[in-house]
Amino acid sequence: MNMQTKMQDIVGLTKVAPLSRRGFMTASAASAAGFTLAAGPVRADAIKTDTAGLTAGEAKVAVAGGDMPVYFARPAGVANPPVILVAMEIFGLHEYIRDVTRRLGKLGALAVAPDYYFRKGDLTKITEMPALFPVVNAKTDAELFGDLDAAVAWAKLQGGNTDRLGIMGYCRGGRTVWVYSAHNAALKAGVAFYGSLVDPEANKANWPKSPTELAPSMKAPVLGLYGEADQGIPLTQVDGMKSALQGAGKTFEIKVYAGAPHGFHADYRASYRKTRLRRPWKEMVAWFKKYKVLA
Repeated sequence: MNMQTKMQDIVGLTKVAPLSRRGFMTASAASAAGFTLAAGPVRADAIKTDTAGLTAGEAKVAVAGGDMPVYFARPAGVANPPVILVAMEIFGLHEYIRDVTRRLGKLGALAVAPDYYFRKGDLTKITEMPALFPVVNAKTDAELFGDLDAAVAWAKLQGGNTDRLGIMGYCRGGRTVWVYSAHNAALKAGVAFYGSLVDPEANKANWPKSPTELAPSMKAPVLGLYGEADQGIPLTQVDGMKSALQGAGKTFEIKVYAGAPHGFHADYRASYRKTRLRRPWKEMVAWFKKYKVLA
């Protein structure tokens, strides 16, 4: 397995501790709470967003090869809400991604988190990192785009306003934001949290072009949020993406947070930086408002 593929998705993670330690859940408690054990130790004070004022739950979306599970949240009793796709990390549709989906629902969106790795099983049940990579790296961009397009079509059938369509995502899901923004001309805006920008050559068959290579094809304005101390995504790659987007005349913004590691927004794990949480989230909300996704 190409080491670059690994580093971009696991820097900041450590092996799951079998016993309780101060500030972290036991492995059994984390699993019971809906987190994936492959993501590393889970913080006991992970943010929990309730469903008050929301309609939230699970659904199935018909895609090539089966019915794709999705988790959704929307403001109760609100007609025609904007639609925001939530692109997950490599760890599956676990509690952190569900909580983020509820947070977006509280902002007035029909937020939809699709489990686009479902064909290979439930990634939240995988306990060891090495077992994840063959699964997630086999996912082709072509299949990914089909799954996301189907999720958008499903959201429209549920009364969502896909004329105000956005996408946000973390880590591998951040890469998804970049590449989907080059795919879907209907997208109004995207926000990528520490999404990888340069793909390993070894996976060209599945991912024909990296986000940086796709810069001339970007169809929506994207906000990229990165950590200065991210060892998996060096600032040279961030600067390269800036140059590519500028050279193509695209609308974008990239922010780099001083001292922040990969996964700085993942409030459930050790890489989380509490003092930096509010700023990038607020900047994401402002971006979606600026481009008319959120009111």
